[in-house]
Amino acid sequence: MDTKNLGFNSKLIHGGGYKDKYGSVNVPIYQSSTFQFESAEEGARCFNGESDGYIYTRLGNPTIKVLENIIADLEKGYGGIGTSSGMGAVNTVYMGLLKQGDHIISSDAVYGPSRVVMEGQYSCFGIESTYVTTSNIENIKRAIKPNTKVLYLETPANPTIEISDLEACAKIAKENNLIMVVDNTFSSPYLQRPLEFGAGVVLHSLTKFINGHADIVGGIVVAKDELLYKKLRSTMINLGCNMDPHQAYLVIRGLKTLGVRIDRAQENAMKVAEFLEKHPKVEWIKYPGLKSHPQHELAKKQMDGFGSMISFGLKGGFEAGKTLMNNVKMAMLAVSLGGVESLIEHPASMTHSKVSQEDKLKAGITDGLVRYSVGIEDVNDLINDLEQALAKI
Repeated sequence: MDTKNLGFNSKLIHGGGYKDKYGSVNVPIYQSSTFQFESAEEGARCFNGESDGYIYTRLGNPTIKVLENIIADLEKGYGGIGTSSGMGAVNTVYMGLLKQGDHIISSDAVYGPSRVVMEGQYSCFGIESTYVTTSNIENIKRAIKPNTKVLYLETPANPTIEISDLEACAKIAKENNLIMVVDNTFSSPYLQRPLEFGAGVVLHSLTKFINGHADIVGGIVVAKDELLYKKLRSTMINLGCNMDPHQAYLVIRGLKTLGVRIDRAQENAMKVAEFLEKHPKVEWIKYPGLKSHPQHELAKKQMDGFGSMISFGLKGGFEAGKTLMNNVKMAMLAVSLGGVESLIEHPASMTHSKVSQEDKLKAGITDGLVRYSVGIEDVNDLINDLEQALAKI
């Protein structure tokens, strides 16, 4: 079936370009480290890139390839590169696009380990980094240096839910010959497709919304063009951070319900956000679907929905937040996000604990900030759960 003109949800189920000769309705798990050649000549063609046959799972695998094809199609990119984790995707991008003496500009409110690995490891090899609030375009312009090579965005940002203008950022990147990379984990391609706005590379932690069931760890990189794809695929292969076939199979299974899961979760999130916004113990709240969000109109312009991630602060700061998190019964106190279950966490002491206090405050990650990933439970149960926990503050 030619899936090019199918709707998004149809592509989730029928995409990938695989047809099983035995008629299996699911993509088989090719749990094999190595693949047999029909002849010495065929082996030579595979190694010379003259055949699309498989050699070794670190280099490519039929199960993983289906997942890579589906995500690349959804993101409107040239090709996908599956990795063993979200950080495998991040490091593939860093190592593939940067060299000694280069400079990267990144969102200051970015996934903690994405910043920590750059400042802690890549700086040892002479790569410079600057972190700014990328929702303000002028900050990006001021940060550009002669050796800047990459503009790395996370929008909505983790965990502040700040939104960067993808079209405006891509324009700056193009004018300054930068490669724009977008971590699209918080939105997934269902809600946002950065390549359509001018990004060169998109990456995801597949662990989150795309898989959606909190049972695997994985990542993927999607490149807009063939040149970037070949460069990044070669980097992943040499790093050895390839995905496992069984891992890919589980993501393909979870991916089929991405649309219906996000529809339900963001419907819940809107109602939860409206409840929190009116609650007397809530000092502030950030959710793109609320008119009070400073980039609400921008979110409407570049996203197909507002997602299910909420950040908020309580009157009483960290102690109040701790009381809340210790008393919720339905929302689980855990890191990660994007699953069918609701999760609540404290970024300052969890996901962003390795970022310095000064840098956290500059990025708006205060000690009182609570991050809530809204799941697909009955929304009245979620609100009742929050209400009884807030009453204990």
